[in-house]
Amino acid sequence: MIRKTRRVKRIRRFRECFYCKIGVWPDYKDIDSIGKFVTERGKIENRLVSGICQKHQKFLMISIKRARFLGLLPFIVRPS
Repeated sequence: MIRKTRRVKRIRRFRECFYCKIGVWPDYKDIDSIGKFVTERGKIENRLVSGICQKHQKFLMISIKRARFLGLLPFIVRPS
């Protein structure tokens, strides 16, 4: 017996980019603003979850990696 599978259409909700709205660029020294886009496990959220445009997501990724290298953000967060 062959089952037919149905594809579920997902509705994408396009949000306004956080950095476009404020008019600033992500900076590795601003831990509070880039810390919003890191999960509790220390991973960088993707664009569809965070709602950031592609241009700012690229610079956000670079600034998070810089902050990790300088010791301002942890690489991983271990559960207690």
